[in-house]
Amino acid sequence: MMMDEDIEKASLLSYSDRPRTFPDMRSKSYTPLIFRILRSLNVRVLSILLLFCLGAIFYMGASTSPIIVFVFTVCIISFLLSIYLTKWVLAKDEGPPEMVQISDAIRDGAEGFFRTQYGTISKMAFLLAFVILCIYLFRNTTPQQESSGLGSFCSRAMSAYITVAAFLLGALCSGIAGYVGMWVSVRANVRVSSAARRSAREALQIAVRAGGFSALVVVGMAVIGIAILYSTFYVWLGVDSPGSMKVTDLPLLLVGYGFGASFVALFAQLGGGIFTKAADVGADLVGKVEQGIPEDDPRNPAVIADLVGDNVGDCAARGADLFESIAAEIISAMILGGTMAQKCKIEDASGFILFPLVVHSFDLVISSVGILSIKGTRDASIKAPIEDPMVVLQKGYSLTIILAVLTFGVSTRWLLYTEQAPSAWLNFALCGLVGIVTAYVFVWISKYYTDYKHEPVRTLALASSTGHGTNIIAGVSLGLESTALPVLVISVAIISAFWLGNTSGLVDETGNPTGGLFGTAVATMGMLSTAAYVLTMDMFGPIADNAGGIVEMSQQPESVREITDILDAVGNTTKATTKGFAIGSAALASFLLFSAYMDEVSAFAHESFKEVDIAIPEVFIGGLLGSMLIFLFSAWACSAVGRTAQEVVNEVRRQFIERPGIMDYKEKPDYGRCVGIVASAALREMIKPGALAIGSPIVVGLMFRILGYYTGHPLLGAKVVAAMLMFATVSGILMALFLNTAGGAWDNAKKYIETGALGGKGSDSHKAAVTGDTVGDPFKDTAGPSLHVLIKMLATITLVMAPVFL
Repeated sequence: MMMDEDIEKASLLSYSDRPRTFPDMRSKSYTPLIFRILRSLNVRVLSILLLFCLGAIFYMGASTSPIIVFVFTVCIISFLLSIYLTKWVLAKDEGPPEMVQISDAIRDGAEGFFRTQYGTISKMAFLLAFVILCIYLFRNTTPQQESSGLGSFCSRAMSAYITVAAFLLGALCSGIAGYVGMWVSVRANVRVSSAARRSAREALQIAVRAGGFSALVVVGMAVIGIAILYSTFYVWLGVDSPGSMKVTDLPLLLVGYGFGASFVALFAQLGGGIFTKAADVGADLVGKVEQGIPEDDPRNPAVIADLVGDNVGDCAARGADLFESIAAEIISAMILGGTMAQKCKIEDASGFILFPLVVHSFDLVISSVGILSIKGTRDASIKAPIEDPMVVLQKGYSLTIILAVLTFGVSTRWLLYTEQAPSAWLNFALCGLVGIVTAYVFVWISKYYTDYKHEPVRTLALASSTGHGTNIIAGVSLGLESTALPVLVISVAIISAFWLGNTSGLVDETGNPTGGLFGTAVATMGMLSTAAYVLTMDMFGPIADNAGGIVEMSQQPESVREITDILDAVGNTTKATTKGFAIGSAALASFLLFSAYMDEVSAFAHESFKEVDIAIPEVFIGGLLGSMLIFLFSAWACSAVGRTAQEVVNEVRRQFIERPGIMDYKEKPDYGRCVGIVASAALREMIKPGALAIGSPIVVGLMFRILGYYTGHPLLGAKVVAAMLMFATVSGILMALFLNTAGGAWDNAKKYIETGALGGKGSDSHKAAVTGDTVGDPFKDTAGPSLHVLIKMLATITLVMAPVFL
């Protein structure tokens, strides 16, 4: 296969008799086509093109609403800040040649895999776009569409092309978000390693700013992408002019964008997760347990594959994941805002519809302040005592939270004030506060269960001293227990926000309160109002992990490895806390998307669709199938890692047997072989669980639609899909919490023992902890994070496919 050769060639990090030299065998660096075209252009031509695009964007913004102009301005300023952060990071030195050569091999492996993986994803995206186009061309239309002239074939065709264009744009932006995450991490890792030779604080600052660049680009792209789509449709369709579409219906056209983002994020997370964890498990089982060599030791043939995996699994996939979270949440909140404004007969509905875009624009501002608040030491030559990096990151997060509360209050007063209910904005501001507090509590709960400073992880480490079995039992029970507190917190948040929204004073024509659902939407926005800073903390993890690997492979002094070990342990905790944050926001966003789905079915079916009765046997079966989907998907994701890891273990064992000189640094391991194995396996294995996730709701909906047609229940298909969605969301939240927390706790129990506790590295306790860590790897980095995306993708796919189920 050409891909295998490509990746192996790129990653042939050679080994010499002297352990610290790595002859440079780099292949040509990979740059996506769009960036190659831009680079080939003359600077003047590029400047004119850029000015023209900016002019067009601001013209459309000004034609739509001053709020959109504000959003565009903030996004562009945040992109300029991210360019400054990149220049600042890239200006740092890369350290000695042996570090640079290891970093080059990691970069080439990551870019080779990324190119092939996204090539495969893009082909599947075009195929799905064609299917959506066919469905939309031959679907039913709503009475509103008939009356506004959208019922004709021409109008149906226009609606089909709009949805497909939105889907492809969402997929493209999600892909770019992933690329940006990986691009910065493969360049920052070696600079963090180099800085760790001078001071811990400088290394921390570089890792945070590199993560910050990625976070600002990801959040900024999610916001500006939706804003551009919204204003383009607004101007092009002549919204709110006589005889055309109402502004309150416009957000429904954006659903395709969320689905496109979810589609790419799911495959990015699956492929990246299988790659990174198969390499990690294979490297750990043979290297640490069988051969007794340290983590990231240059003698381990799977070590480069493991370090490449951190970038494609943690950075690229998480960038696409958070991009998709924010896009889904913004679109569902815009739909609910429009629906509520329509019911309450609010004259200018644009404030309620565009509110989510403004909240995330402020998120870019406050997160930038938080990122820049983490300063380096004044004098790098002074060896200050190592400060706990978690405390430094927590200070930045606390500052961001305080600013989020203030800007949220300003946003609600500016956009959600209406004469019909003058105090409603205050209720919605409190809903936002509920969301912000929920996010903070979620981060704290995840930290409590996964940080080795707290009791749960220490108890797990203690269980390792009595063997491998007790370590596994303790880890599973810790993961199961960790689902309780988050579920209670989500429950309190949903009820509080719904109640605050309902008592806001906004009522429909019959006098019924209507603000409840929008209240929960505002709480979700509150929870995600610090998303850019949280993503920064998440990106910090894999960059620190890679830096530690480079330090170990280039055989730097123990003092340098101590610094990167501390950063790596904190990175594990920040990754675990971000996953907690992501699953909490996924739970709230899914609740919104579920409500939006019911509204859409009501519009298409011309009848009320307010509740789902699970006492109907078919509907109950739909629920069962939804729960089963979560378990089957998780099983396939974990078994994919297991199968690929077996191939890696066999390959590493083979190299140790056939090349006995590897252990004495006399022979070089074939790193490229392991990279080739995991890359081709990841691409092969990601298809099955991904196809299951996309196909299940469509197949179930169509089957029960046909059954409903013959039994005289026209809404049966939609009801069964609603039950499937509801049960899958509930099961998925619990399963993801269990997998993420158990995996993170196992990893940090191992790290705790490696600090010298319970016998330290190489002891029996350590070997048992390594077993636990390898079990937890596919939990926390493959199945768990893929479930966040799956939950929201099920919701967006049902929104896009709703017409098919009727």
